[in-house]
Amino acid sequence: MTSFAGKTVLITGGAAGIGKETALRFLEDEASVIIWDVNDEAGNAALEAFSSFDSKSAFRNVDVSDYAAVEKEIGWIISEFGKLDVLINNAGITMDRTLKKMEPEVWQKVIDINLTGVYNCTRVAAEQMSERGEGVILNASSVVGLYGNFGQTNYVASKAGVIGMTKTWARELGRKGIRVNAVAPGFIETEMVKKMPEQVVEQVSGKTPLGRLGSTRDIANAYAFLASDQASFITGTVLSVDGGLIL
Repeated sequence: MTSFAGKTVLITGGAAGIGKETALRFLEDEASVIIWDVNDEAGNAALEAFSSFDSKSAFRNVDVSDYAAVEKEIGWIISEFGKLDVLINNAGITMDRTLKKMEPEVWQKVIDINLTGVYNCTRVAAEQMSERGEGVILNASSVVGLYGNFGQTNYVASKAGVIGMTKTWARELGRKGIRVNAVAPGFIETEMVKKMPEQVVEQVSGKTPLGRLGSTRDIANAYAFLASDQASFITGTVLSVDGGLIL
């Protein structure tokens, strides 16, 4: 494993699922980890799970769609941890509807969290990283952002937008020593997927060349690699972690 000793990592939406597993992965590699979430119960439970590690960790209740809150809380990270080395924009929601049934407020809520939230966090974090001349920003996209999906106009738009922003920021921030990449997960064994009908899950698994759903650790490992020095010449890429589902 790569050591992230001395590094500070911020993971949005870090109280459960992929976010929590990613936090555990970085703590195992000796990073200091801050998770943001809007679920206090889940956030505090995650922090309790993190307590077995020697590395420093923290949970903060932050709504990533609130720019002022993001600005304030990244300021807190700098004051408490001294710097921010890695930002993982993991926070996201789904509110699925077909286009005909997708009310404007349903469209906007997903865009606010999944797209504007990524902009908010990256804009503030990039300013801090630019001052030091180094940093890594990793964004959660999805295979549906590459290929579309029935009933997910808002979610697909947000994840496709994240890809566009990732490539743009890689161009803009590279000269500041900041690498920007995205991860596009396929179907992953999260609580959301576990609630899907069993026959649907089996159908997806059957269509995946590797014959299984992905695990949250699969995605956490991808983030850890892209954040590491082993990926020091990788920027502006979208890494699909989908078991070959889309070929």
